[in-house]
Amino acid sequence: MKLKLLLFLLVFSSVSLMSAQSEIDIVKNYLEQKQSENFLLTEDFSNLIVASQHFSKSTNADIIYVQQTYFGIPVHNAIGNFAIRNSLVKYAKHDYEVDLASRISTQTPALTPEQAVNAASTQLGIGNPTNISILETKSSNNLILSKSGVSIDDIPVQLVYYKSESGVLNLAWDLSIHMIDGSHWWSVRVDASNGRILDKMDWIVNCNFDHSTIVGRTFRPPFQIQETTGANLLQDGAVYNVYPYPIESPIHGDRAIVTDPSDSEFSPFGWHDINGEVGPDFTITRGNNVYAYEDRGAANVAGYSPDGGEDLNFDFPLDFNQPPQLNEDAAITNLFYWNNIIHDMWSYYGFDEASGNFQQTNYTGQAFGNDFVRAEAQDGAGLNNANFGTPPDGSRPRMQMFLWSASGPPEAPLTIETPENLAGDYDGIPAGFGPALTSEAIIANFALAKDEEIDPDENDICQPITNPDELDQKIVLIRRGDCTFVSKILKAQEAGALAVIMVNNVPGAPITMGGEGAGDIVIPSIMVSQADGEAIIAALIAEENVSGFLVNNGPYQIDGDFDNGIIAHEYGHGVSNRLTAGAQNAGCLGNDEQMGEGWSDWLGLMMTISADDIATEGRGIGTYATNQEVTGSGIRPFRYSTDFSVNPSTYDLTNNPSLSRPHGIGFVWATMLWDLNWALIDQYGFDSDLYNGTGGNNINMQLVIDGMKLQGCSPGFIDGRDAILQADILANDGVNQCLIWEVFAKRGLGWSAEQGSSGSRSDQVEAFDLPPSDVLNCALSNDGFETQTFGIYPNPAQDYFNLSLTNTDLSNSKVDIYDLNGKLILSKMSDSNQRVGVEQLNSGMYIVLVESGSKTFTQKLLVQ
Repeated sequence: MKLKLLLFLLVFSSVSLMSAQSEIDIVKNYLEQKQSENFLLTEDFSNLIVASQHFSKSTNADIIYVQQTYFGIPVHNAIGNFAIRNSLVKYAKHDYEVDLASRISTQTPALTPEQAVNAASTQLGIGNPTNISILETKSSNNLILSKSGVSIDDIPVQLVYYKSESGVLNLAWDLSIHMIDGSHWWSVRVDASNGRILDKMDWIVNCNFDHSTIVGRTFRPPFQIQETTGANLLQDGAVYNVYPYPIESPIHGDRAIVTDPSDSEFSPFGWHDINGEVGPDFTITRGNNVYAYEDRGAANVAGYSPDGGEDLNFDFPLDFNQPPQLNEDAAITNLFYWNNIIHDMWSYYGFDEASGNFQQTNYTGQAFGNDFVRAEAQDGAGLNNANFGTPPDGSRPRMQMFLWSASGPPEAPLTIETPENLAGDYDGIPAGFGPALTSEAIIANFALAKDEEIDPDENDICQPITNPDELDQKIVLIRRGDCTFVSKILKAQEAGALAVIMVNNVPGAPITMGGEGAGDIVIPSIMVSQADGEAIIAALIAEENVSGFLVNNGPYQIDGDFDNGIIAHEYGHGVSNRLTAGAQNAGCLGNDEQMGEGWSDWLGLMMTISADDIATEGRGIGTYATNQEVTGSGIRPFRYSTDFSVNPSTYDLTNNPSLSRPHGIGFVWATMLWDLNWALIDQYGFDSDLYNGTGGNNINMQLVIDGMKLQGCSPGFIDGRDAILQADILANDGVNQCLIWEVFAKRGLGWSAEQGSSGSRSDQVEAFDLPPSDVLNCALSNDGFETQTFGIYPNPAQDYFNLSLTNTDLSNSKVDIYDLNGKLILSKMSDSNQRVGVEQLNSGMYIVLVESGSKTFTQKLLVQ
């Protein structure tokens, strides 16, 4: 079998090489024909190279991503996207630099790659690299360096040209450092002449959700276990007890037993395989697409994973009336299931091996493997958050899922009963490793641990314990010190301690303890503040009898590993980063107007849509994690809805500095994509088969994925809209052009809208018009909208405005006027002259919604 695979790879590689060569010629010929439009000199595109390519089944075109270079050195983010069919360029999007030769600063670096890593580390404030070594030399300008004590992953370094604000193309070392604490995965351009950082981007997209509010909820449905079976199966008998798609979270539906859910086409050997042979290679939550494990200690290494045994039975109990740590088997299983489902499902829409998806082994041999998702459950590195880090194809991404705040402040875990002067409740932070405290109290006398060295501190037990007999069956106090938390607690455990109280050695609040090698810890531990802990230590040194208990009576934190919408959202960052400008270009979504958060929200919505959903009813994001009702807005300014009274957002909102970037910007984009979904459902119906369905929702899923592939590097809203329109032309012969235009125009992304620079979030101009009839005739469009321009005038208005729609009488139409927060301000009927009085309105911006028969029109109104 391995020989056959090798022969396949050799044949595939030779075919790909010939294909790439011929397609480069096609691209060059195309650019030559367009020179009068793009102003490129012949020399500017004489050294193009293929960065990546794949065949798109949906568009029946080869999608080729072509890198601009100058004498073999890439120009940073100068990528061209070309859709080629029958040796013709059907669509092109590029941002190549003009007149390269006159703008090059130098062709020879003054700094070595090692010096560039040193310079970057210093400026990023992450310490000095040690023992830097070259692990792989791809060329003299493209190397892989060792982790060097500053990075979780090996450090790739490559020479590039980076455009300065003045337009000069500076020679720079392009490198990435995945910080040891996992907080950032820096992609950096270091000036190859002087070591100064020219540009940096964090590959980790942190979803510090701007509108997160823990508000409490009154209802959770009962967890009735049902039994379901996957639709496209490899019958390996694997069983998972999870919240299956399309259930968004425990407040949206019931947990269920799912049997054999792996897809026979895109996970042909099941979810626990990596070698491409029949039979699982792992019985834990690990396989070709994802390795799911806990990382409560924020060690950024694989921790515990549940084991399903030879039968692959991942049916574990779940009780939300206890700390999340006690539900880790169920949580990690749910995280593993959803990462795999997302992988399998979106492969059908083109996020497959060839286009750069996440797999250890690429069974087709196309593109690069060795990049399964590292999915970290109950990660101790944060709270009320989640993130996804996406490097280029062939390097492993990482998903971190965190815990979220409980519905109220937790009760103090520590209670002292004696002596009387210390009696009371004390705050403490549970460790990120080891077992959790439960509602069953640990009641015992306290003892102070000692080690062999008084200097610097005999109570930090960084040396062997000298009083083990005093610690047996006690709650043991230890000072924080120079050695690791894990080593301290293991020593106390070996001495027979029931639990550990770590005393902070600096003023301020205690922290969450973390660390590697905590797998053998079987006793719970907490940290208390220096002030509280030193008072207890003083009593023990004075040989007073100190007794009390440790307990956790809740309320308990919420585990993000059960919020499937957030899991899908995070995975969506990987999808959009790999598809935008090709899988080898992970840095094309760093511009101000980029819509990454929008695609992620949209992907989560599409995976949790059901036949019972209604377009006008709002959908929140993250309502479970934020402890809201199902009807809450979750972590976004408004719920997603086609109803302007629920979600009044239009393109102009992106100019508002109070709207966050990137989350708020993405929210506006996802609003448009959600509207598009429902317009397509209205036209083609809904199909609950999210894999092979033919409904409007399936068409929407395909168009948006294809749009990402076509839109180019550093896209803005206009780029995204045009790419979706082009995807419809390539895939559907443009049958949905009018429908797509109408949806975007309704939200201000019409024909006359202006994007400005995609690098700015404050220069957008919205417009609500459709293309002129000589460009696109939508007189008989899908949903009955008229192509004639709808308008209100005068605008700005003072006392009144008129309604206008060519060849249509809008007298006696219902007119609702909303403020920009979605509050209904005025509702009335237009008069016989199609006039609406607004003399009672204060100055400001409003949204006007007009209903006339079966038609609905919206437009912004400025009242002065």
